[in-house]
Amino acid sequence: MQVKQITELPTSQFAAKRKPVTEERLQCEYDYYRSLKLLQKMLNAGMITQEEFEKIDRRNRHSFSPFGVELMP
Repeated sequence: MQVKQITELPTSQFAAKRKPVTEERLQCEYDYYRSLKLLQKMLNAGMITQEEFEKIDRRNRHSFSPFGVELMP
């Protein structure tokens, strides 16, 4: 097995697309997380159906734009 030492990190197309994490972005992430936990409690208590849960969650993702929203189903 050969080991190669990396002396310089290559620049990638992803590095230019990174957005800085601001207080507002962190707040949106936290708000989405709180809304998701509340929705899960409502679903478990039988207050909403699975379809309603998914519909509200999609709207919350659009409103709060959490990290990784592009990867969520």
